[in-house]
Amino acid sequence: MQEQFVRSALLLGEENINRLLDAKVAIFGVGGVGGFTAEALARAGIGSFLLVDNDRVSISNINRQIIATWDTVGQSKVEVMKQRILSINPNAQVECRDCFFLPENADSFDFASFDYVVDAVDTVTAKLEIIERSKKAGVPVISSMGAGNKLDPTRFTVTDVYQTSVCPLAKVMRRELKKRGVESCKVVYSTEEAKKPRAEYLSREDLDSRRSVPGSLSFVPSAAGLIVAGEVVRDLCVL
Repeated sequence: MQEQFVRSALLLGEENINRLLDAKVAIFGVGGVGGFTAEALARAGIGSFLLVDNDRVSISNINRQIIATWDTVGQSKVEVMKQRILSINPNAQVECRDCFFLPENADSFDFASFDYVVDAVDTVTAKLEIIERSKKAGVPVISSMGAGNKLDPTRFTVTDVYQTSVCPLAKVMRRELKKRGVESCKVVYSTEEAKKPRAEYLSREDLDSRRSVPGSLSFVPSAAGLIVAGEVVRDLCVL
């Protein structure tokens, strides 16, 4: 066994470390939540990744995203994340898809080839499609609900989407998943009421946009991402 996984093996055992090394995890969205999920999974020993995101690192990402530094501004998020993963485990297999996942391109993704799917995107249409495709392929999926406008990282919990409350995104997901006949989905969500962003710090473009711009801090989406990673590892292992 590789020396870097010895401390993990003390808790998981060598058989489970091998399970993780043989596993392929698809992570849709490698921003505030998904980036920390990818980092934690790489350190835990996941051997194969599919990273999906069409974004570039921006200056406003630096306050909360693990891939965002002044050195990476302007670079592809999936490519930066790939290099981080390979710097942690040079033997990892990392495939990048520099695109937004949409129903229109969903057929180009082989969900049956994944051992686990992480939904860390922030659009309802994409989240629904990811969950539906995962369920249809019989692959476990975990979905991250809203992490913006929150201040308390201790308020995150793991439950079924139909047991959620408070979170506006989870409310929409409950309604839409029920319409589609999806009976259950594991989610990470916060029980904290969202704070109202201070409008004086929003740009004119943000104010004119129909889509609200959430406030966020380093310790909130990261906490959600680490919780997601923990669920993936425990579900893949036989404990």
